[in-house]
Amino acid sequence: MFAFIGFSLRRAWQGFWRNALMSLAATLTMVLMLLLLAGFFVLQNVLVASLSFVEQKVEVVAYVQNTATQDQIDGLIKQVRAMPEVASVTFVSREEALAKFRDMQAAQGRGDVTTTLDTNPLYASLNVKLRSPGDLPAVTAALGGSKIVRNVLNIQALVERVTTVTTIIRNAGAVILGIVGLIVLFIVVNTIRLAVLARAEEIEIMRLVGASDAFIRWPFIFEGGLVGLLGALITIGILAAAAQPASAAMAGFFNVLPLELGPVGRDTATLVLGTGLGLGVVGSWLSVRTYLIR
Repeated sequence: MFAFIGFSLRRAWQGFWRNALMSLAATLTMVLMLLLLAGFFVLQNVLVASLSFVEQKVEVVAYVQNTATQDQIDGLIKQVRAMPEVASVTFVSREEALAKFRDMQAAQGRGDVTTTLDTNPLYASLNVKLRSPGDLPAVTAALGGSKIVRNVLNIQALVERVTTVTTIIRNAGAVILGIVGLIVLFIVVNTIRLAVLARAEEIEIMRLVGASDAFIRWPFIFEGGLVGLLGALITIGILAAAAQPASAAMAGFFNVLPLELGPVGRDTATLVLGTGLGLGVVGSWLSVRTYLIR
């Protein structure tokens, strides 16, 4: 068994360099496709992380009646905080709401219109952060059913848009990754098929002297795996070299979001290595199998 594997590996290495130009072209094509695959994978993760951050910022704001007592407010806070859909609850008093409004007006260079009013026109509120945007209806219903809640700010349309965009990006990313993978597989299959056809006479002689299909097939499979492995390692090297500049550029682009983009992640390296090696082996197996069953 080990002798056969060693023989197949040697034949694969010889075959790789016997058709060096074709093998290097296949490897470079593999590198380009894997770079495209890794780029889509990283970009999808960044976009999903950005939308996840936005989802975490979705709040339900419930305005409290001015006649509500502190005990009633504390009871409502305790009730809402106990809900499994709620991540946190913050109470904003009328005085705090007025101070925030004045700070916002000053930051925008506008005058304080509240100084002309006899009383504070703002209501106290409960700001409720959700564990998931999908929990909005349950939390809104619980707050709306309280007697001391004047009204609940309707953000259903915003939540639906955020959820829709997140779903589209996740699904589109999966489809694009699948398409790129099929393109790589197609290229590997045709590259190995050319190598098989180039050695058609040699294969026919081996079959005439009694060589089994496995004896013929495995060197080509290892050769395809070598192409995939070499392409994956080159791709990982390029990604590692470009990781810091790319992370700095993306962090600058997404500077409104607290995203940390470090060097090439383990998931990306695993995806590239697994895809390159897997497609090389599968592509070779399909090519040789198609030839041998003729």
